[in-house]
Amino acid sequence: MTHEVFNQVPPLAGHDVADEAALLDGLAREGAGWAVDEVRELGRLAGTEHAQEQGRLANEHPPVLRTHDRYGHRIDEVEFHPAWHELMTVAVTHGLHGAAWTDGRAGAHVARAAKFYVWRVDAGHGCPISMTYASVPALRREPELAARYEPLLAATEYDYGLRAPQTKRALLAGMSMTEKQGGSDVRANTTRATPRPDGTYRLVGHKWFTSAPMCDVFLTLAQAPGGLTCFLVPRVLPDGTRNPLRLMRLKDKLGNRSNASSEIEYDDAVAWRVGDEGRGVRTIIEMVNMTRLDCVIGAAAGMRHGATTAAHHAAHRAAFGRPLIDQPLMRNVLADLAIESEAATTLMLRLAGATDRSVRGDEGEAAVKRLGLAVGKYWVCKRWPAHAAEALECLGGNGYVEESGMPRLFRESPLNGIWEGSGNVAALDLLRAILREPHTLDAFFDEVGLAAGADRRLDAAVKETKDAFADAATLEFRARRVAERLALVFQASLLVRHGHPAVADAFCASRLAGDRGTAFGTLPPGLDLDPVIDRTVPKIA
Repeated sequence: MTHEVFNQVPPLAGHDVADEAALLDGLAREGAGWAVDEVRELGRLAGTEHAQEQGRLANEHPPVLRTHDRYGHRIDEVEFHPAWHELMTVAVTHGLHGAAWTDGRAGAHVARAAKFYVWRVDAGHGCPISMTYASVPALRREPELAARYEPLLAATEYDYGLRAPQTKRALLAGMSMTEKQGGSDVRANTTRATPRPDGTYRLVGHKWFTSAPMCDVFLTLAQAPGGLTCFLVPRVLPDGTRNPLRLMRLKDKLGNRSNASSEIEYDDAVAWRVGDEGRGVRTIIEMVNMTRLDCVIGAAAGMRHGATTAAHHAAHRAAFGRPLIDQPLMRNVLADLAIESEAATTLMLRLAGATDRSVRGDEGEAAVKRLGLAVGKYWVCKRWPAHAAEALECLGGNGYVEESGMPRLFRESPLNGIWEGSGNVAALDLLRAILREPHTLDAFFDEVGLAAGADRRLDAAVKETKDAFADAATLEFRARRVAERLALVFQASLLVRHGHPAVADAFCASRLAGDRGTAFGTLPPGLDLDPVIDRTVPKIA
């Protein structure tokens, strides 16, 4: 033996991922305190070494496309590692998919958001889970189809395999929108939908990005005689025959590698209309808005994972004669990461609460959700890549090695900013909401105004943000800046009202006041960082 191994950080395992004050306080505040026990149960499972290993294996062994069987028959199957199926089983049995839609309790969607947040051992399998959750409100545009499929989309059983939907115990749903020539501009889609006498349509065309192609049904957009329309397309038809959806190839992606994302072609595929012809965008936007909420949840969860990993490392690693966590500059970095994480978590829970109450008919909450979701999707997802990079750097060279898990986190971080509309799309969606639904801006500032007088820096930032709308001629050019300012005052108002005073003070000092650094770890002096960091170091059993 050439040397003694010491000063190495123990594995971050054996802790409760849900043991987070911002999460648990928000869960109760947004009406889902009744779900704490289940959220913590899932959090303890997420913190086990076994669950973390399953997440690693699902990414080390990505899905494989099998277009034909050994005899040359077209099968269009995707093979997944057993770890994927285990992760999916946990997610579905805990109701992270569509179960909230059949749960009559107030706060059901908040509880679901919290569970989606803590079960962060792998981001890839969250894609079909998220799309299944988001499919229900869109499907309700066609009550007959909703009555047939919604109970199966909400069933808490993972029933994998391609069979006729009505013969299965539970279903998963996907979304199939973008095409090669259009991307986010779905009105440029060319896939054709031809009506048939039996009430079905036949689809011919392609889709450039269809994630989780082994889902049972898909909501897809195609050009019907009356214009762009939404359709339900099953993988297997009621008689048990395969619907001709051809899987052309799987995408070779930067991250999210456990999840199969594919290019598909419709070769006269059978489809059922969802909503009126020509109203496809309006119909499927119900699904998009729900998956945008999950983008915010996923980014917030990724930030929390990065912050706790960095804090855990610094608490157990010494350099230059003392623990990293006791060194002033490292404390500045760790606290800054924690502040960003808590702001994201608090915002995501508020948006989940607004979603829950809007589903139950609260129009005021629907207005808050409309604008809040646009700014949250833009800003929280935009902040995650920089946050992940800084958290990785806290581990030094060890963080750059795959075994640390940080490279996977870093590769995952850009996705939520792209999925369901990149930064420009989100910022322009914000302007569209303000122009078409001016009451949403009033509702937003009424929400932020609940913190009026509590912090002078916030009051000044709110006034500055309102003034940003004065120059309408340059508003589109400044859309990102406006979205950023709206997000910051929203987060600050929530932290001032509900967060730990030290976190709220540091957020306002570094994000709203004049002394603003650019990189993480540039908090101004004079702040009380001890409680901020103490809330972030995970407690290992």
